[in-house]
Amino acid sequence: MELDTLLGYVFSYQIILLVLIVITLKSSIKFVPQNRAYIIERFGKYNTTLEAGLNFIVPFIDKVAANRSLKEQAGDVPEQSAITKDNITLSVDGVLYFKVVDPYKATYGVEDYTFAVTQLAQTTMRSELGKMELDKTFEERDLLNTNIVSALNEAAAPWGVQVLRYELKDINPPNSVLDAMEQQMKAERLKRAQILESEGDRQAAINRAEGDKQAIVLAAEADREEQILKADGEAQAIIRVAQADAEAIETVGKAAATQEGQKAVQLELAKGAIQAKEKIAKESSIVLLPDSGTEIGNVVAQAMTIANTIGKKA
Repeated sequence: MELDTLLGYVFSYQIILLVLIVITLKSSIKFVPQNRAYIIERFGKYNTTLEAGLNFIVPFIDKVAANRSLKEQAGDVPEQSAITKDNITLSVDGVLYFKVVDPYKATYGVEDYTFAVTQLAQTTMRSELGKMELDKTFEERDLLNTNIVSALNEAAAPWGVQVLRYELKDINPPNSVLDAMEQQMKAERLKRAQILESEGDRQAAINRAEGDKQAIVLAAEADREEQILKADGEAQAIIRVAQADAEAIETVGKAAATQEGQKAVQLELAKGAIQAKEKIAKESSIVLLPDSGTEIGNVVAQAMTIANTIGKKA
């Protein structure tokens, strides 16, 4: 009976020892997930930072003081009021994107880094909006976001936090300002419409003037071509007439060189003399003729005599 009791005690101790060994091993082995970091303290003082994977600690002495996520986090920045450079009160809110880059600083540098970064984003946003006029806040959102991120990173460096992006979600001016902006936009659209209409009228007038100019130029070109062709035609006609006269004179000259030609010339001279005297007689009331030439027959005979004399001499 005593042996059975002793064996029972031994078996119980073995079980207790096995349980203690299992608990000890479980406490000393730490599996850290990806993109997380464990802060280990020993006797209440920082000892080390465990990264992703299999890690070992001293059981009952070391403990996990903080479990920090290294992933990018998004935090909503609550709506708040801000005053612009031109004294307009705005209601703005945004979204902040950040991550922990130093788990040690995020644990011991600040009590709650998420709350601290959010509050810092609010104050920085108010400060940056105070440097800009109302119109610029709508036109230069990217610049405003960049300035806020730069200021946040400078202030959050001791906390082991890196701000990646800051995005303004809504910018809400007062209703009076919205009405004034709407009127301004209507006036701007009306002005643009009038400018476009005047530009259209100006371009149409220019096009019409260009068309008239081209028509005048084309008409002048056509008239010039017509005059040139007409002048060329007249010149050709004059040349042809001159050539015909020259050929006729040449032919007459050749014919006049013969005896028959001389007789024909004498006859033409006689006809000419008779015609001249007839013309003088018609145009003048007084005609002076030789004493023997008062009758037309004598004139003809006289012309024939002159022609015969010229013919004999030839």
